[in-house]
Amino acid sequence: MNRRNFLSLKGTFTGGALLLPDFLFSFSKQENLIIGEQCVVFIQLNGGNDGLNTFIPYLDPLYYEMRPKIALSKEDVIAGNKEMAFHPALKGFAQMQQNGDLSVIQNVGYPEPNRSHFRSQEIWQTASNSNEYLDEGWLGRYLDLQCTTHTPTAGVNIDNIDNLSLKGDVPNAITIKNPEQFKVKNGKEENTTLSENPELDFVRKIANSAVEGSEQIQKALTHATDENSYPKTGLGKNMSWIGRLIKGNLNSKVYYTSLNGFDTHDNQLALHKGKLSELNDALFSFYTDMKNAKLLQNVTVVVFSEFGRRVHDNGNGTDHGTAAPMFIIGGSNKGNVVGSNPNLSDLQQGDLKHQVDFRSVYATLLKDKLNFDPVKIGIKNPLVTDLF
Repeated sequence: MNRRNFLSLKGTFTGGALLLPDFLFSFSKQENLIIGEQCVVFIQLNGGNDGLNTFIPYLDPLYYEMRPKIALSKEDVIAGNKEMAFHPALKGFAQMQQNGDLSVIQNVGYPEPNRSHFRSQEIWQTASNSNEYLDEGWLGRYLDLQCTTHTPTAGVNIDNIDNLSLKGDVPNAITIKNPEQFKVKNGKEENTTLSENPELDFVRKIANSAVEGSEQIQKALTHATDENSYPKTGLGKNMSWIGRLIKGNLNSKVYYTSLNGFDTHDNQLALHKGKLSELNDALFSFYTDMKNAKLLQNVTVVVFSEFGRRVHDNGNGTDHGTAAPMFIIGGSNKGNVVGSNPNLSDLQQGDLKHQVDFRSVYATLLKDKLNFDPVKIGIKNPLVTDLF
């Protein structure tokens, strides 16, 4: 086992709680936060969300022709904009867009798309080409260069498992299943004598700093309780925790969580409505929380899935497809619908053709929100215009 793999395993075993540098944490009041200090919150929709039934081309007759069993009627969709409209479960999304705080990026994907859940997620998480295999995630590579010292709470993943996106050369991110239960008892050695084994000394340092990292997480949660009501769902709880960590001035650069259940091959209308309702309610609560705390301009939420679904329904659902919309909330985005509407008359093997490479979205987030040159981590795609 090499050093990098061992450190990754060690970070997971301790809950990832490691020494938090002073510059990343401040007990100052929220109104004293530096304007322009940004963070990005990623919501990954696992399973392949059906973009065509999320942001719907409700005036295109081909949509109804190709989806006779699962199309949403013109009477049911909401907040029509540029011949597109939201699923009726997304009332909060519609409200955020009407407020000018939500942008939709149409037809996002990548060349030579892969329809395997595992492989496509890996491509999104590493920002690789479809025929390229990388060991480190795009956010992990960013944090390796962004963090001048070992700063394992620069990224926070609220989930049951680690996320490849945040894996770097140094473990600068932690995975926490439940921040409220993330407590490490004080058993560290205050004056550990260095040994002749630098690897062992490094591991001791990580293990000792777990106590301090745990304390900082708990202080952040204590400094900001939920003033806004969140739904009692899995995603609702995760967004509540992320909101409290942001308001508590943990000041991580990246937060990450996910929502499962979007692989809707069968019984799609009911299943998809339920998952979109959970997504909508959790994110609108988070949006309201950040807006009330006057932090929305500093927090950018990114909602994406590893691929969309096929244009034609399969009788009661949809199969794996390619391009789909991404949603950007907050962060002073322009509230635009970016790109052309899905072209249902020009398909590639029955799937939508992508118009925006997802790495262009990543590049835009890195440059405009995190003040970082994306080329430094191998992302050379052009920026998305009219987003921020």
